[in-house]
Amino acid sequence: MDATVVAVASDGDDGDRRRPLLQTGNEILPYPESPSRPQPAGADAKPEQQKPQRVASLDVFRGLTVAMMILVDDAGGAWPGINHAPWFGVTVADFVMPAFLFIIGVSAALVFKKTPNKIATTKKAAFRAIKLFILGVILQGGYIHGRHKLTYGVDLDHIRLLGVLQRIAIGYFLAAISEIWLVNNTSVDSPVSFVKKYFVEWIMAIMISALYIGLVFGLYVPNWEFTVQTSNSTFSNPSNGVGIKTIQCGLRGSLGPPCNAVGFVDRVLLGESHLYKNPVYKRTKECSINSPDYGRLPPNAPDWCLAPFDPEGLLSTLMAAVSCFVGLHFGHVLIHCKTHSQRMVSWLLASTVLTVSGFLLQLLGESAFYKRVTRREP
Repeated sequence: MDATVVAVASDGDDGDRRRPLLQTGNEILPYPESPSRPQPAGADAKPEQQKPQRVASLDVFRGLTVAMMILVDDAGGAWPGINHAPWFGVTVADFVMPAFLFIIGVSAALVFKKTPNKIATTKKAAFRAIKLFILGVILQGGYIHGRHKLTYGVDLDHIRLLGVLQRIAIGYFLAAISEIWLVNNTSVDSPVSFVKKYFVEWIMAIMISALYIGLVFGLYVPNWEFTVQTSNSTFSNPSNGVGIKTIQCGLRGSLGPPCNAVGFVDRVLLGESHLYKNPVYKRTKECSINSPDYGRLPPNAPDWCLAPFDPEGLLSTLMAAVSCFVGLHFGHVLIHCKTHSQRMVSWLLASTVLTVSGFLLQLLGESAFYKRVTRREP
């Protein structure tokens, strides 16, 4: 059906001219442009639901991140250069988790840009985070024992409480709560209004970073002990015992594996038995003859090589959530900047500020670490 209905009128001298039967403002629109379509008789009137639009760039980045995760998991053992760094340094594998958290932040900015019912939205976000956390405990908790003895059970004394999915759940929940409750109801029509709308989220991200840095460099780490399985068995007299190892610390601001504040917080709040038993620092030169890969302990290896340490612990997870806040900011730019040039300039400016800040913090940490090392030298 045409958008305009016309009729032929023979009116004096205008008999050969065609004129519209309806005026322009009263045009009969076709169905695709009409607000509603007629329903057949007897059919239930259901509102037409439009599928949410996908952000192609975010989907592509998500796919590349998954591909990178598969690559480093399968080929990291063959090529240590793309495997996780044993402790200091960064490799390709170390970008996978921040990339996932960044994607979560961008997605949260798009999903929660309109929240008419904040309480109901908060319940949905909390329920989703809890489900993801429980799934992580099931997959990475390591609680199923006795698989070869047909005595399955849940070992609550040694279950690992934190992990990759748990970190994602915590980061998602913090980002969602911030987006739901901390965003001002300000219309964005200028850079100043953009800052007014989201500055509280920026302050929260800065406070989390300051808390992390303050605890890492200011928290006193005392000497601590851990238990280790010892085997003094023979063929005729098999026996397994438990030995106790003591790690000498008594300092602040250490960034090494044995005496850092991140491990201390996990040991105090979670307990030694609930931490990861095969930490990445077992691939360091002090702990492996095949470094940067796993291997047998070298002669005179320090005792902390056998100690548990959770790479997805509480303090490190709190700082990892800042990656979600970075994703929130990039998502806000994607929403409010309507041209690609504006988005690129805004993202480039934010990336430059974050990169420079990261390098400055790295120099600060290295200087503090080397000063402490030189003070210990005789």
